[in-house]
Amino acid sequence: MPSMKTNLVIALAVGAFVSAMLLAIEPLTDFAYLSLEWPGITVAYFFWGAIGGPAFLGIAISWLVNALIYGLGAFAILSAVKVLRTG
Repeated sequence: MPSMKTNLVIALAVGAFVSAMLLAIEPLTDFAYLSLEWPGITVAYFFWGAIGGPAFLGIAISWLVNALIYGLGAFAILSAVKVLRTG
């Protein structure tokens, strides 16, 4: 069984991949999946409104927050599978 640290790294990698794919498919799907990016977009909007930073920084913040949110979900799933397999 993978250790907790390994599960965390896997979950963060999954979150980063999902977030990157959501950003990549935006123009191809005419923003049909934009609702899946709301956590990151909300944080980027507040950040941009607070300090007026460049759009690139807002996109980077959006990607990072979405990666953490989806990574948290993946971590919960991996932890639940680990508990179910050992219990």
